[in-house]
Amino acid sequence: MAFSRRKFLAASVAAPLVISRSAAIAANEKLALGFIGVGTMGRGHLGDFLNRSEVEVVAVCDVVKERLDNAKLMVEKKYSSRIKSGDYAGVKAYADFRNLLNHKGLDAVVIATPDHWHAIVSVVAARAGKHIYCEKPLTQNIADGRWLVDEVKKAKVTFQTGSQQRSEYGNRFRSAVEMIWNGWIGTVKTVRIGVGGPAKPCDLPAQDIPPGTDWDTWLGPAPERPYHSDLCPKGVHNHFPAWRNYSEYANGLMADMGAHHFDIAQWALKKDKTGPVEVIPPQDPKTGAGLRFVYADGVVMIHNQFEKNASGKEIKADCVFEGTNGKILVGREQLEVLLADGSKAKFPDSPQRVYPSNNHKSNWLECIKSSKECICPPETGHRTATICLLGNIGYRLGRKLKWDAAKELFVGDDKANKELSREPREEWKV
Repeated sequence: MAFSRRKFLAASVAAPLVISRSAAIAANEKLALGFIGVGTMGRGHLGDFLNRSEVEVVAVCDVVKERLDNAKLMVEKKYSSRIKSGDYAGVKAYADFRNLLNHKGLDAVVIATPDHWHAIVSVVAARAGKHIYCEKPLTQNIADGRWLVDEVKKAKVTFQTGSQQRSEYGNRFRSAVEMIWNGWIGTVKTVRIGVGGPAKPCDLPAQDIPPGTDWDTWLGPAPERPYHSDLCPKGVHNHFPAWRNYSEYANGLMADMGAHHFDIAQWALKKDKTGPVEVIPPQDPKTGAGLRFVYADGVVMIHNQFEKNASGKEIKADCVFEGTNGKILVGREQLEVLLADGSKAKFPDSPQRVYPSNNHKSNWLECIKSSKECICPPETGHRTATICLLGNIGYRLGRKLKWDAAKELFVGDDKANKELSREPREEWKV
């Protein structure tokens, strides 16, 4: 490239906002869509969008050549009938996401990179005037989340966080939220979230970098370290890589699935634009379970610790809401209402209803055309990620923390506040 990586990035984010034609997509016009990251998750998204007549996939990007070539082939195979007729211009494959964002006529992007890349890619995309669907959890650290939210708001693009439990899974989660909003179990006192533990520092040994893998770009803003296939598997693969387990790139299973389940909990509590006031780890934080989030109204949310019934079996689900008149247990394949008095609850004549959405990607596409806010906008995605990040910080420091959700700072705790951000590698500073 003509510029160094550092200068190229600086030029990308410092340039005046480019208003693309995506600012006003006609009702009958196809959306020109690009994909940044086409590993297991991104490839799944690509397959879904290729079956949607309202979009045209025009560009794909990845740091692993085999995955990039495979994604390009997927698009060409889907559009093969148009290739024969001669009305297909082809899909462009890019090794660098910034070049993809300069693709002529591009309207929107789907971002499915590892978590540590979400903020930079989203900010550069927003400044280029592109609508964004970004995978969860939204960012690797809290400061990056606020930065992303502010930049998207400034750019006035449509942004959907990929917390799809708000829209899908048989409406179980949506139904649970409506039941809670309409008082089925009385006043919620405790919420228990069944997800895995926090992240740990990466200790993987060095391996040889496979041909066709741009390892330095995969690392991007993360600290420099040798390649390992657990982080970036060779070629096209069908599993979710283990970078999720390591604090340099993500925040463990507590954030990976937590970005789904904590999201539902805060939605049900009507706290998905704010957060707790205290973070209290268990006496032995090494257990990776039992950390508590305390909200201003006294509601307590507990990570991976459940009560037992009379026979000694845990009352367990992805989300367990405990109220003054019973419990609601909800998961991707579960929805149970356990009322204390054995009665059957029902909705009032004019019930409170959740945002209407039964398909997360469709909601994003509809909102691009209508300019309405998506069901999981960046502020919500950021607040959900913040819960997961606060939990990780609580386990790492092993002591009670007071949190100011408005200022997004720990109260009177300089050491804890150093955990809120991370200095990127020099070439990726913005």
